Amino acid sequence: MATKDEMSPVIRLAIAGGDPESSSQFGRGVASLCLGVRELGSLNAAAKSMKMAYSKAWRIVKETEAALGMQLLDRDGAHGSTLTDDGNKLLDAYVAVEKAVQAYAEKEFAKRMK
Repeated sequence: MATKDEMSPVIRLAIAGGDPESSSQFGRGVASLCLGVRELGSLNAAAKSMKMAYSKAWRIVKETEAALGMQLLDRDGAHGSTLTDDGNKLLDAYVAVEKAVQAYAEKEFAKRMK
């Protein structure tokens, strides 16, 4: 059993597009794939680093792009992938908001658990 000092909030942020029919969102998984593309230079390498099949990573990115109405990756075949300008902006915004919300949640949780 966890003590009060061992407990902490876990925030799961997701960015949804304007399509109410779509269940795809830009969340932690897509953000991790995008960070991997940024750092490793390809979706395949990003997927492998997450122990995910490339086909699944490709499907997730394509579904998220469709749901958001924006292209996240520029694909260059055997030469890998890079984030588009929109992909970089969205990823940076997601990371910043997630960090800020997590910090706020931790502060509020600690205050209320006193």
